[in-house]
Amino acid sequence: MMLAADQGLADTSNLLVYTAMAVYALAFLAYVAEWVFGGRSRVARTAASLDTGDQDTDAATPAVTVRKNGATSVLERPRVVTRSTGPGRPETLDGPGAAGGDERGDTYGRIAVALTSLAFLMHLGGVVTRAIAVERGPWGNMYEFSTAFSMVVTGAFLTLLLLRRNVRWLGLVLVGTVLLDLGLATTVLYTETQQLVPALDSIWMWIHVPLAIFCGGLLYLGAIGSVLFLLKDRHEAKLAAGATPGRLSSSVLGRLPSSVSLDRFSYRINAAVFPLWTFTIVAGAIWAENAWGRYWDWDPKETWAFITWVAYAGYLHARATAGWKGRKAAYLAVIGFICFLINYYGVNIFFDSLHSYGGV
Repeated sequence: MMLAADQGLADTSNLLVYTAMAVYALAFLAYVAEWVFGGRSRVARTAASLDTGDQDTDAATPAVTVRKNGATSVLERPRVVTRSTGPGRPETLDGPGAAGGDERGDTYGRIAVALTSLAFLMHLGGVVTRAIAVERGPWGNMYEFSTAFSMVVTGAFLTLLLLRRNVRWLGLVLVGTVLLDLGLATTVLYTETQQLVPALDSIWMWIHVPLAIFCGGLLYLGAIGSVLFLLKDRHEAKLAAGATPGRLSSSVLGRLPSSVSLDRFSYRINAAVFPLWTFTIVAGAIWAENAWGRYWDWDPKETWAFITWVAYAGYLHARATAGWKGRKAAYLAVIGFICFLINYYGVNIFFDSLHSYGGV
């Protein structure tokens, strides 16, 4: 393999990625401050919960301002509740996450989102300059795939915020794992700029691989939702049983949306991504026929891509036919994403595969 012609741009790409990591770290600290210092007063929870657009409501009446003897009073708006799926569960206030805190916590949250946006722009710049430096798609090895993957994750999160979806509760976990991914990419997985071997120099490199990155990024958001659903559902079950959860558990899990909203969030993402993942596998098979003369060879990468597809197909089928909308479905969704991770990290590192062109 040849080194890229423009090593200067490659160094600029590395600098942008490192700078993005530093800003992501500041964003992570701001998200921590939002959760730690943001109070959960009843009025703050109620006002914030009315901003969510994905829940069952008892009413949606705006706040009423009343002037009396020169003073101003604000009447509290009706509570917004989402009924839990479990039998005997109490009505649960569907808080929008850490954003449901007081004004101080909300300020930290806004700072965190601003820092995340700045880090994303630097991250995007790092990926783009890497592409220019190598004169190809910036996903020819595990380092490039990892940086592009975490960029898609962050971009999807910010896009949901721009669409006025109340998903700021994702920020702390998401930015933390993006930092972990970039840390692994820049240390363990780092690869010098290289040109592709002939078998990878194909138009399908611009179709199959970007689709895999895009699907993986969105499936990760769905996996976060499923894990948080499992935690929130257990918390709600304890409350319904009359138990008293720990103070830390109540403080953290009480700020998450209801289990119903978390379950719905994960399902919608996974259902939307599944057709794209199906096409990703089909595109890979077509590319394999062009490169190797056969559509399918049960190569480890192909096998685990198919296992991932089966896991998510089982998840969607179970919800559609067996009515699984709770913990069982969430476990299937988490298993599906674990299969995706094995397909990416496990196969590339521990298996001999026809897909090991780019190395680690």
